Amino acid sequence: METKEELSEKKERVITHSTAAEIETEFEDKERESEEKVEAALFIAARFLNLQDLIMLTDINPIMLKETLKKLEKKYSRGAIRLLTRNESWKMDVAEKYHFLINRLATGAAEFTRSEQETLAVIAYKQPVKQSVIINIRGNKSYDHIKKFREIGLVHAKQVGHTLELNLSEEFYEYFNVHKRGEKADSGIEEDQEIKSQSSE
Repeated sequence: METKEELSEKKERVITHSTAAEIETEFEDKERESEEKVEAALFIAARFLNLQDLIMLTDINPIMLKETLKKLEKKYSRGAIRLLTRNESWKMDVAEKYHFLINRLATGAAEFTRSEQETLAVIAYKQPVKQSVIINIRGNKSYDHIKKFREIGLVHAKQVGHTLELNLSEEFYEYFNVHKRGEKADSGIEEDQEIKSQSSE
């Protein structure tokens, strides 16, 4: 028969094991919730977010956030969805072999009108280019197009004399999943752009 002391010790062990299991479960739930928050933030942003951006969006402490990002990098190291890392920033994107799908969707009528697409194409082809040149080519309607491109971050503008000088932004290249001129690309689009550029000079 167990003594009073043995019964007390056994009871303490049961409580300890139960509490440990609850703590472990709670910790796993927090880890899963943190992972889901970071995934959601990156998915919705559709651009590179640095550590500070993610802290502000998710309210996760930096130590746990870094651990979560490591797990997500491993989780998305294969498959159609990838977690890209650049200069201590992260972005959810599809694998490179599926970029053609994004390009088709991004240039569809749901995103831009045909007229807007044509204006953006002229800016991309001639950049850096003065806004007055684009207006002469595309007409007064392109004022609204340029305003829209600047608002959504696809085009940067700086004052030059009485007009603006337009350049494509980093967001443009990320949005359409294309490389800048001179950068190596599997599709050969950039090489074609370079040839066109040289022929027009």
